[in-house]
Amino acid sequence: MGNIGHLADGFASALTPMNLMFACLGVLLGTAVGVLPGIGPAMTVALLLPVTYNVDAASAFIMFAGIYYGGMYGGSTTSILLNTPGESSSVVTAIEGNKMAKAGRAAQALATAAIGSFIAGAIGTALLALFAPTIATQAVKLGDPSYLAIMVLALVAVTAVLGSSKLRGFISLFLGLAIGLVGIDSVTGQSRLTFGIPLLSDGIDIVVVAVAIFAIGEALWVAAHLRRRPQEIVPVGRPWMGREDWRRSWKPWLRGTAYGFPFGAVPAGGAELPTFLSYVTERRLTKHPEEFGKGAIEGVAGPEAANNASAAGTLVPMLSLGLPTNATAAVMLAAMVGYGIDPGPTLFTSQSDLIWTLIASLFIGNLLLLVLNLPLAPVWARLLRTPRPYLYAGILFFASLGALAVNLQWFDLALLLVFGLLGLMMRRFGLPVLPLIIGVILGPRVESAMRKSLQLSSGDWSGLVSEPVAKIVYALIVLGAVGLLVVGRLRRPTTQEVTS
Repeated sequence: MGNIGHLADGFASALTPMNLMFACLGVLLGTAVGVLPGIGPAMTVALLLPVTYNVDAASAFIMFAGIYYGGMYGGSTTSILLNTPGESSSVVTAIEGNKMAKAGRAAQALATAAIGSFIAGAIGTALLALFAPTIATQAVKLGDPSYLAIMVLALVAVTAVLGSSKLRGFISLFLGLAIGLVGIDSVTGQSRLTFGIPLLSDGIDIVVVAVAIFAIGEALWVAAHLRRRPQEIVPVGRPWMGREDWRRSWKPWLRGTAYGFPFGAVPAGGAELPTFLSYVTERRLTKHPEEFGKGAIEGVAGPEAANNASAAGTLVPMLSLGLPTNATAAVMLAAMVGYGIDPGPTLFTSQSDLIWTLIASLFIGNLLLLVLNLPLAPVWARLLRTPRPYLYAGILFFASLGALAVNLQWFDLALLLVFGLLGLMMRRFGLPVLPLIIGVILGPRVESAMRKSLQLSSGDWSGLVSEPVAKIVYALIVLGAVGLLVVGRLRRPTTQEVTS
């Protein structure tokens, strides 16, 4: 009852006209920057830090939270409509969402993303309010060997499931891992794959890679076929989800929430991993496997729910431990320090009013996101009626703007072109794009977790399986690999009999 009472007081504070105005402003800004490729919520919060120093702390953090939630949702809009993720966590949404848009079901894809985000955000925020101290205590018990095992499972599972060719999938994955290794080795201090270019010493930003592979690669691919294939007007379709869409979406919403919140609460969990795993799960459980890769609504509903549930989970270690699990949380912690607030386990007692007002504002911001985005789904979908030369010229402009805004360096524009050409070649030779993005995102984390595990065990490789969770996950990987081999052998005789 103590937490519920604190939450009621938080609502009383969050529902004041001034705080409601900041919540609306944060949601609008977050959605806007989420739609723009490359300009994410972390950058927006960072840019607004100097502006909010004279604003009350509660109002400032309410706006920051609105930007965070809005940015997590806004990235799905361009992922669905233009195959251009605004955030790395929206990469998975582009796989099925863009196919739905091209099939005239953009409004349904946007609607299931909005409703799934609302449900996952509401459940995640409720869990945050009720169980934050307990979940944070359990999350820190997982060590680096467990993190490593979970990330290896994600790499293998997603690469093995996507695409018709496992070889092409792993080629794409290793390309991503190689890109993720670019920069200075954190242990030895040696340059890796920098080719003597000092600007590569800090590595390659994932936003630049994702925008280039998806947006630039897609624009170049379309441009190469414009004369060969005359443009067809893509129908916008019905402006609302039908009964069948609801029936196929509600379970992925709940499963995505179940994936997203725990991974967000685990330090260094992030939103990318649960969205990948949610997509793999929905692809395995679906009763319509023939639609995956062609626009399955489950492939949008699950990852988007996981995305927003992870956003709520991220606040657990941030508020309870002072431990950020992504860039936006890190910037928000910097803002707390700027306000003279000491983040950590004592935050719920020393700044009780601020924290519970912030949590209450998350419920309000989540509702505002639904009210704002759901009616606009058909309006956003009409973007597909724009002639392709104008549409993709706009994509190239905003993609270049987003890449330039990451580090304010013109060198990133050169990287954008290079990786855009790589995206074009991958489409030309049938290499799946997603394993490369996974490799770039998780590669540095896998390396860091492996090195820390080996350091703790003094170089003994048995240290990689020194935790129960790690043993269970590696056992699942082995069982999955054996299962794939068995299924492959069982299918071969059947194929030979059919051909004979």
